Order: sequence, then C-alpha cells, then structure tokens
Amino acid sequence: MIDFLLNRTTVITLAIIGGLISLLFSWCKSKNMLTGDKLKLLNTTAYVITGISIVLFIATGLFGSG
Repeated sequence: MIDFLLNRTTVITLAIIGGLISLLFSWCKSKNMLTGDKLKLLNTTAYVITGISIVLFIATGLFGSG
C-alpha cells in the first residue's frame, strides 16, 4: 500500500485530478451553475486532493525508492 501511495504515477494522477476539480470549480462559479455550500465543497475537495498530492510528493522524495 505504501509503495502504491509513493508511486510517481499516483502522485501525478492526484495532482491532475485536483487541478481538474479546481478548473471545474472555477467554471461552475463563472457560469453560476452552483452556489453556496456546493461550491465551497468543490473548492475544498480540490484543495484537499492537491494537498495530499503535495504531501505524497515530499514523502516520495524523502522515502521513495524511485
């Protein structure tokens, strides 16, 4: 399980997913498709996934084997 989390592909995939969710947030906000709590949830989700990706990137640099 640790090897999977510290895998380069996993880290990159999480970063891309976080970026896409952030893009979706911006798009929904500009088109007034979502409001209030749903927008906040979407934005928070994007930040959490991106944050996890950053932590795993650092952990991979410190503890990963390649």
